[in-house]
Amino acid sequence: MLRELGLIEALRAAGRDVRDAGDGPLQVWQPDRENPRAMNLPAVIESVQAVGRAVATAIQADADVLVIGGNCTVALGVMSALPPGESGLLYIDRGFDLNTPHSTTDGALDWMGMAHALDLPGATPELSSAFGRVPLLTPPQVTFIGVEPSMATAFELEQAAQLELRWCSSDDLTRDPAVVIGDTLDYLPAGPLGIHFDVDVLDFTDAPLSENTDGRNTGPSLAALTQVLEVACHDPRFRALSIGELNPDRTAGNPEPLLRFIATLATALRPT
Repeated sequence: MLRELGLIEALRAAGRDVRDAGDGPLQVWQPDRENPRAMNLPAVIESVQAVGRAVATAIQADADVLVIGGNCTVALGVMSALPPGESGLLYIDRGFDLNTPHSTTDGALDWMGMAHALDLPGATPELSSAFGRVPLLTPPQVTFIGVEPSMATAFELEQAAQLELRWCSSDDLTRDPAVVIGDTLDYLPAGPLGIHFDVDVLDFTDAPLSENTDGRNTGPSLAALTQVLEVACHDPRFRALSIGELNPDRTAGNPEPLLRFIATLATALRPT
């Protein structure tokens, strides 16, 4: 739908030389009764590995990358294509995504991605090792912004404290996005920068774009996040932006929020 509404044209009008690499594997969630704590694991691994290969090809061609995926595990594929140990990840999300199949009965791997990137206790070995290095990331390589602590499980909060993960809350991000992004970028490593943006961090009332509808009248507006992404994507370290949990059907036939979202991407990714 973003293509139909003019995403490619908007990026080109902003000054980007765009090559549309097309769609990756289509992964449709379904109940997985044989593996209920880590559902659809083979399909998730296939998808994130495909993302990794596509991003690596683009990076080797000295291109910046935009990945729009169904869920937040796409961030693992993106980071697998950046140099190990020296790359940084700015993770913009209401959740830490630090759960494992042992810490929750939910079974949805889309809120377990960072647990597998960091290879936390209880992570599924097949996903943690899907990119040939374990862990994919270490705690100093990652900073989380926009987290809503009340949504985190006890395990996530425990791991965040034990690993001394750097994070700021949804309230912090909403109150002063410019200060948050300035401070955050100072903490990240000097190497290539990946940015992951889960649209559920947004105030759903302002921008009804997310698969998750819980964030109504809380969280930053899309305009505030545009400021954050513009600063982050113009950092000289920037190489890749991935988008997670976008569900165009939430707009209920009104394309206005999607058009604003396209304008956000064009603003963030315009050349300096």
